Amino acid sequence: MTYRIALCDDEPAQREYLEKKLSLFAQARRVQFDFAHFSSAEAFLFCFRENRNIDLLFLDIEMAEMNGIELAKELRKEQDALQIVFITGYPDYVGQGYDVEALHYLLKPVSTEKLFEVCDRFLKTAEEQPRFYLFPAGKEVVRLYEKEILYGESEGHYVILHTKTEELKLRMTVPELEKRLGEGFFRPSRSFVVNLRYVTRIAKTEMLLENGASVPLGKGLFDEANRALIAFLREL
Repeated sequence: MTYRIALCDDEPAQREYLEKKLSLFAQARRVQFDFAHFSSAEAFLFCFRENRNIDLLFLDIEMAEMNGIELAKELRKEQDALQIVFITGYPDYVGQGYDVEALHYLLKPVSTEKLFEVCDRFLKTAEEQPRFYLFPAGKEVVRLYEKEILYGESEGHYVILHTKTEELKLRMTVPELEKRLGEGFFRPSRSFVVNLRYVTRIAKTEMLLENGASVPLGKGLFDEANRALIAFLREL
């Protein structure tokens, strides 16, 4: 399983230190962490509003301009599910972390033992919560759980997202949708993205889905599609 980890701290050395320790944890627990670095709260907030594909945020509290607590409050207005771990050099900030439902707080210098304990809590929480996405559809934002999405297909400047109950017209490209959805989805051709959970058969020129839909499979992608499906099924 791959988790997307954001490290937001205005000290590059601190971000590098955390990534090194977190990589050791991922290796020990046999999971994969993909890291994204941010040097300010503003930079993270801008990126997050464009792509909410983040599972865990390690957030320094003491930063210039917008501090970590202020960022967390903004995030809580928009999404409750994002797990946040505060990093601070001052114990006085600890109480404020509970106001925004932080997973935990860690005091600098961060110890390996404490970091591993927090990450174990994160994995347990992540396993219990279904993954969901927020999509802008017209004048509203729609929340869809991973298991609701069947596939997406390109239509001009839009993507038609086929779910179990409806079709949504999203103003984005197929590459943008693929990046937003992340692990568990496969791009069988230039114009489609499919949820591997619902693939029942892979032929030389198409992928068949549980609901009877047929999605075209690009030339030369048969073996790659099979490998992707096998890898996905092994993770279930």
